[in-house]
Amino acid sequence: MALQILVVEDEKDEGEVLCDLLAEHKYKALYVDSAEAALAALSEGHFDVVISDVNMPGLNGIQLCERVRQVHPDVPVILSTGAATVATAVAALRAGAWDFIIKPISSQMVMVAVGRAIEHHQVKMELRRLRAALAATRPIEGIIGDSPAIKEVVDMVLRIAPSDATALITGESGTGKELIAMAIHREGPRASEPFVAVNCGAVPSHLLESELFGHVKGAFTDARRDRPGLFVQAGNGTIFLDEIGEMPMDMQVKLLRVLQERKIRPVGGDEERPISARVVCATNRDLESEIDAGRFRHDLYYRINVVTIDAPPLRSRGGDVLLLAMHFIQRIAARSGKQVTGLSVDAARMFLEYDWPGNVRELENCLEHAVAMSRHNEITPNDLPAKIREHRTSRIVIEGNDPDELMTLAQLENRYVHRVLAACGGNKTRAAKVLGIDRRSLYRRLEETPTIEAQANGGNNGSTGNGSSTGNGSSTASTAGGTPPVSESSAPSS
Repeated sequence: MALQILVVEDEKDEGEVLCDLLAEHKYKALYVDSAEAALAALSEGHFDVVISDVNMPGLNGIQLCERVRQVHPDVPVILSTGAATVATAVAALRAGAWDFIIKPISSQMVMVAVGRAIEHHQVKMELRRLRAALAATRPIEGIIGDSPAIKEVVDMVLRIAPSDATALITGESGTGKELIAMAIHREGPRASEPFVAVNCGAVPSHLLESELFGHVKGAFTDARRDRPGLFVQAGNGTIFLDEIGEMPMDMQVKLLRVLQERKIRPVGGDEERPISARVVCATNRDLESEIDAGRFRHDLYYRINVVTIDAPPLRSRGGDVLLLAMHFIQRIAARSGKQVTGLSVDAARMFLEYDWPGNVRELENCLEHAVAMSRHNEITPNDLPAKIREHRTSRIVIEGNDPDELMTLAQLENRYVHRVLAACGGNKTRAAKVLGIDRRSLYRRLEETPTIEAQANGGNNGSTGNGSSTGNGSSTASTAGGTPPVSESSAPSS
């Protein structure tokens, strides 16, 4: 559906020219010649942006902007004037104008302003939707998100929780594997029993057996009394073996025996005792590769890998990053006593563009920093750690020294657009945000530009998908809203 823009201009010729320009860029524009007519139009229909002249008979553009902000606070207003003064610009900003442009208006100037206003509006609406989603009842405590990837995790948790099957949770560090294990425990019949967690990589190898299976008095120098291990402490609950891929080979043999026989023997003891705890394991390693390398037992792998749940990285979860951010902000602010309630639109855009290599753990750490630094009720870009502010989301590497091997600018732009789209999992809305263009511009580029492979196959006809070759091998590429065709990197501004 075409985005709708209301054009308010007392000079009919100027208004119609502006409407024609917007129509060329696939927007649906309605022209009215007064602020009063604009208010009437807004009361009868929905508009995504208002573009208004400042100097008009009756209500002027600044007064119109004030009225729009009161009645339709989510609709961005762009004001234009041919008699710009500092006082007028200040008045426009105080009235809540999104942008202020000076006549004569260039097409590039208008499309940049409109594109940014729409992007701002869309991110703002997404934040509002996510706040509502966060306030709604979540199906599983501790698992936050509504992306397809996290919904699949929730579905798996609910399906396996009632059983006693051993589960293996895989995923990068910081993706919330322990939270998933706790969810399996809480959603099953063992919820009232203990949940006991141990990081197999954090316990020295010579102590791990005693930690898991316990020891008897006199088993070693400091064993002054009997001590039950974690398997016994878990009782009828759940024991979570985190980072099982780091378990030494000799302990893997002993753990395999415990899982097969459901009995443990404390260090230094002669008697075995039965165990009944459910076992859930997790790893950030590729255990099949570890088996091939001789570092993990294949028989233990098949014993623990009855059911597998993949914890998705944060970069593949789309808007979940904002939902998680608001959850952490609420929790951190409540703990610290600060009146921070959410993210600014610019900070939200940075969060959407950043790759989050440390996943949810890095996000939480970032927000601990941001809430501590914040002086306002919203997190702004200045509150974020430097590496988030300075992050470059994309890097173009140009290879080859032979001019015949190099791409034209149009081809480079084409490859970059398709690379961003692929990185966003085909999500065009998110891809447009990363590229710094509006969604309409992205659709147009995708329609106008074939893939690099298609260009290569048809490259001898003298044309490139979104530009035209010249005799000296240069090319021209269309850019929407004045956006450069390709930048070495995209600096976050969401």
